[in-house]
Amino acid sequence: MSAKSKQNLSKIADILARYPSSRGSLIPILQDVQTELGYLSEEAILELERLTEISANEIYGVATFYTQFRFRPPSEHTVCVCEGTACHVRGAKQVLEEVKSRLGIEPGQSTEDGKFDLERVACLGCCALAPVVSVDGKVHAGMNAKKIVSVLSKYGDKKK
Repeated sequence: MSAKSKQNLSKIADILARYPSSRGSLIPILQDVQTELGYLSEEAILELERLTEISANEIYGVATFYTQFRFRPPSEHTVCVCEGTACHVRGAKQVLEEVKSRLGIEPGQSTEDGKFDLERVACLGCCALAPVVSVDGKVHAGMNAKKIVSVLSKYGDKKK
């Protein structure tokens, strides 16, 4: 086991120490583990099983129910295209199609080089600025196919 893996496992124990009841606190524990490690690795789930006596199947079942949890390392940049009502009626579908075309991936996927993740979100809460896209949490307003090309290029998309 690598030094980094051992360090990650000790972080899990530290997280668990903050909660009185492992089973009743499973969701916030998973949130904290993901915040600390970037995602829920198989190794992390097995360590949670060992320390909490909650089966890995149950942990995985809870984690897969919620879309907030990741099971692969995050890419360098996360692109979220809002598909809320205001964004939808103002052209979010075309923006999403352009992002998919530029990055060569579908929502829920990562580029092979680990540069971008693409996610669809139900609402970013910026309806007056629709359609919106966030990159690494920074909101970009009034998006269209041309503007999203410019935004992606700022984050390292080199496709011409």
